[in-house]
Amino acid sequence: MSLWPPWRGRSKLGEKDPMGGPSQLPKQDYEALQERCLRNGCLFEDSSFPATLSSIGRGPLLQKLPPRLQWRRPPELHSNPLFYVANTRRLDLCQGLVGDCWLLAALQALTLHQDILSQVVPLNQSFTENYAGIFQFWFWHFGKWVPVVIDDLLPVDEAGQLVFVSSTYKNLFWGALLEKAYAKLCGSYEDLQLGQVSDALLDFTGGVTITINLAEAPGNLWDILTRATYSKTLIGCQTHAGEERMLENGLVDGHAYTVIRIWKVTCNHEPEYLVKLRNPWGKVEWKGDWSDSSSTWDLLSPKEKIVLWRKDNDGEFWMTLKDFKTHFKLLVICKLTPGLLSHEVGQKWSYTMQEGRWEKGTTAGGPINLHQARDTFWKNPQFLLSVWRPKESRTLLMPCSVLVSLIQKPRHRHRNRKLPLAIGFYLFRMSQLSDDQRKLPPEFFLRNHPLVLPEVFRSEKEVSRELWLEPGTYLIVPCTSKAGQESEFILRVFSKKHLFHEIGSNPKTVFFKEIVDQAEGHEKFFKYFERNPEINAAELQKILNHLPWSGLGSTHPLFSLDACQGILALLDLNASGTVSIQEFRDLWKQLIHYQVVFHKHDSNRSGCLNWGQLRAAMKNAGIVLSDDVCYLMLIRYGGPKLQMDFVSFVHLMLRAEKMESIFQNLTQDGKGIYLQKPEWLLMTMYS
Repeated sequence: MSLWPPWRGRSKLGEKDPMGGPSQLPKQDYEALQERCLRNGCLFEDSSFPATLSSIGRGPLLQKLPPRLQWRRPPELHSNPLFYVANTRRLDLCQGLVGDCWLLAALQALTLHQDILSQVVPLNQSFTENYAGIFQFWFWHFGKWVPVVIDDLLPVDEAGQLVFVSSTYKNLFWGALLEKAYAKLCGSYEDLQLGQVSDALLDFTGGVTITINLAEAPGNLWDILTRATYSKTLIGCQTHAGEERMLENGLVDGHAYTVIRIWKVTCNHEPEYLVKLRNPWGKVEWKGDWSDSSSTWDLLSPKEKIVLWRKDNDGEFWMTLKDFKTHFKLLVICKLTPGLLSHEVGQKWSYTMQEGRWEKGTTAGGPINLHQARDTFWKNPQFLLSVWRPKESRTLLMPCSVLVSLIQKPRHRHRNRKLPLAIGFYLFRMSQLSDDQRKLPPEFFLRNHPLVLPEVFRSEKEVSRELWLEPGTYLIVPCTSKAGQESEFILRVFSKKHLFHEIGSNPKTVFFKEIVDQAEGHEKFFKYFERNPEINAAELQKILNHLPWSGLGSTHPLFSLDACQGILALLDLNASGTVSIQEFRDLWKQLIHYQVVFHKHDSNRSGCLNWGQLRAAMKNAGIVLSDDVCYLMLIRYGGPKLQMDFVSFVHLMLRAEKMESIFQNLTQDGKGIYLQKPEWLLMTMYS
């Protein structure tokens, strides 16, 4: 297949797609549908993505199908069907008739991180317990995680073999079902035919994808790969574009692969840098140096050869970094830790997301035209970005690392119906602040040259760039390559400390309107962020105790200073003693979620949870503890009568989620971590 930037996306569920056609995904309650099927003794059939040719597509893919295509459920295909088994070999998926190697390459990368995989694929689903023929998957879809519900009817040939994705273990079906869910999200199986690894990685993680052109790779590429393979990243790559055909060297043109490992060996007393890749086909491998049949393995010590060399036709192979750069075109790194390329892995980063739209005649201004008066560029949406150093870094006169990501939304509910636009963004330095009420006029762009501009406008779902900026205020202008082109977009900014909002809106006004929902007196919260964009524990206490807590009924929580100090300690990894407005925004979203969960399980409206209610509430919020540990948490955070109020519940949930996050960031295999004494003391005492 030819690899080109794919397109997919939906408007909000249940709404009309502003770019044409209704949203493809209906509102489907997985738990309610499953319960109804169990109660009625039937298996779920998804009328919104039926087991018919309409779900497969309407183009060339239909010509590839076997003559007697059938739809069967896994229990009809195997005597012992399994959804997922953790202790099997993880890289177990093979591509079928659909040309979705880009999806499979990203999915293979996903299986290397069990915690990320379990977020996309709920691993507690099965064909035995509460089986009703219904399954659910989660995808990061333009700023939020959305569930996709499917039935388990899969297309097979007359012999009962899966037509599309299958597993090397014939009784495992999670990959085939996930492909079906993703096909539903994208419109049909045929809408998976062409694509790019970066798009699937984005949909699986919500991370930021960095694409490196290997012909222009930086000199420290091996260092980048080393940091990537030992941190929260997923890595894919693509050969040179063209028709999908196998070359004499064993590689496939127009094809996507997964980078699964790197290793430095000693060969002839010199270091040799090796990269291990996997072909989503599960076969067809590289035939050059360091391939399975290469004699170069004899140059290694017996120990290294035993560790690295496998002679299996399983699609996995080694090659040198030099050959990798020669024969592959793109390296795609999906970053879940924004400091990957800047040596700042594990540091505290703020994250802000803004939505916008390019509309013909109003906000679709197109790029800067150096040969004409810039009379349309200024019409593009304009965003102010203020960047400053964290307190602990102010003595180091280093620029601030800022990661900017621009994602365009869909123009059609079927992913392949309309190609993505070519997009990019400009960045200008602001010598003085705007009044925040109106766009900067054309004169500003005639007098000021961009500090950063697109090297090339790219027809991709996401374009991103890591910048090093001096503290100050900047203007970001996202645009398309031509004026008048319409689309919606998401603009994300990652940094240690920043404020970010669209010109024409006061960030504090918008933020607190979100918080209090236009409650009277909300303007009194402004003063806490006016003098300094950070607040301490005492100011946090004032804000929390003045906020409306309508979701808790008549019970109004009272946050003590000690409780706020504990909350701040959990958020404040840099030990600055303060939190920013963005961090408070994230905290508020968590508090809203905890409020809903707490009120749901406080069935007697006492304002407190007992042991059984606490256990159910934590499970509902995504934290599963054993009965003994849950009881200990009630003793630790509850009152003398073993009852836990809302404030204590918030402190417990924040601590549990933070500890889980720390563990996942530190573990390499999901089984354990190693901490030195100072790190252990910091985690146990300060948090």
